Amino acid sequence: MKEDKIENEAAELQNEEAQNEVNESDESNEATEEQASQAPTAEDQLAKAEERIAELEDKNLRMMAEFDNYRRRTNKEKLELMATAGERIFKEMLPLVDDFERAVAVMDKTNDIDAVREGIHLIQQKFIAFLDKQDVHAIETEGVDFNTDEHEAVTTFAAGEDKKGKVIDCTQKGYKLGEKVIRFAKVVVGE
Repeated sequence: MKEDKIENEAAELQNEEAQNEVNESDESNEATEEQASQAPTAEDQLAKAEERIAELEDKNLRMMAEFDNYRRRTNKEKLELMATAGERIFKEMLPLVDDFERAVAVMDKTNDIDAVREGIHLIQQKFIAFLDKQDVHAIETEGVDFNTDEHEAVTTFAAGEDKKGKVIDCTQKGYKLGEKVIRFAKVVVGE
């Protein structure tokens, strides 16, 4: 009897477990169906993706147009700046031209060579001051070591040991604008 009772209880437990599994299976099926009805379909996902692509393409097109406008505007500003910078320099040179014209007029009318010489020296000094104001300076050549970054050797000249590799003479002055060489000094180098 005891054995029958144990077998009956075991059978009842198995039935309960089986029933619980069926109930759980039904509940999970219902949850899956609920999730499936709430989950977006492939068509919905595709529509959202296409919408996002269109939005990004529009944004990209606008950014490209904005950059193109920026590039054009900055190029125009650069051209205007270069034109006005040149205008400013020429405007500042006009008084020098006036001085040269006066000097030429005086040379034709006078025999006083010293006065003409003094006038020409004054104009030269004024012109050098103008160049200094524009940050244009002559490259040093007298007695300095030959430097290919600033000098251009026109010829070499046999010289003593102390003048070897040094600039002996300058045939044409060189100039720098700031730190940039705008014309190399043409020099004779000792060898």
